[in-house]
Amino acid sequence: MNIVGDIEAGDQSARAKFSLHGPEEDFDPRTTAHRGDLADIALAGKLFAPHYAEALPMRCAAPKAMIRKQGGKDHEAVSELLHGEDFHLLDVVGDWAWGFCDHDGYVGYLPVHALQHQRKTAQPTHLISARAALIFIEPDVKAGVIKRLPMGSKLACGESSECGNFLKSGKGYVHVRHVQKIGAKRVFDGTNSAVDFAEQLIGAPYLWGGRSGDGLDCSGLIQMVLGLTGQSAPRDADQQLKAVGTEITADEQLKRGDIVFFPDHVGIMADSDRIIHANIHWMRVAVEPLDDVIARFDDDVVQPVLARKRLG
Repeated sequence: MNIVGDIEAGDQSARAKFSLHGPEEDFDPRTTAHRGDLADIALAGKLFAPHYAEALPMRCAAPKAMIRKQGGKDHEAVSELLHGEDFHLLDVVGDWAWGFCDHDGYVGYLPVHALQHQRKTAQPTHLISARAALIFIEPDVKAGVIKRLPMGSKLACGESSECGNFLKSGKGYVHVRHVQKIGAKRVFDGTNSAVDFAEQLIGAPYLWGGRSGDGLDCSGLIQMVLGLTGQSAPRDADQQLKAVGTEITADEQLKRGDIVFFPDHVGIMADSDRIIHANIHWMRVAVEPLDDVIARFDDDVVQPVLARKRLG
């Protein structure tokens, strides 16, 4: 850690450097690295904190790691960091690292042993675009398996004519059909739709805070499938409601790939009538009639559908 702003009585230089210019700004605690006793150095001059820290650039070395509101396995999960994704580390408390994710700014705690400094890891070049991928000891489907990585994981791969249909990644090999280059859009039967990825996840278990092929929640599903088609999206449904797509007029029919928002819920349309969503009712990613989802809302919910959005 590098605590760079220590505000103490009598420390005039620190006061000058980190003094607030006007009232504190309103902030979303989910995406603002401010803990009361410590804050990201980027917030100096915007939000008061006794200490400010300059983040260390880390990368997830585990297959995945849950991010929690507080350090400890018994605290609520809020998101998930996947293999190869970057994390900005601000503090370590026992076995728990506190900071924020690079891809969406989400703040929380995760096990410190899941992280490695970026300089000790190779820059990812590919991501897992199948529901899961196996890393083999040799470039052969009959070889032993080192580990399993879920959809959305990133890894550094090198191509070799000796590997056939495999790419070398670290100490193992991944099949070319399970990955795509970062920044590229994978084509399925002539389409680039996020629905193609969502359909791969049908049946995956519902997991509060999850955002991988091994388990996910409703907004984790949307963030995942949009990311695989090169479209960034924030983490939670209310954030996605504000940031994703353009409003569809009331008289326009829904079509494949449209996003439908409900109170604390979101899903993606498989066609004009059916929606794919990770949900607590079925405890998995399911595809079902949109009317059935609307009918499950209590009678006191005046507006079950908050918005219908179309991706650009």
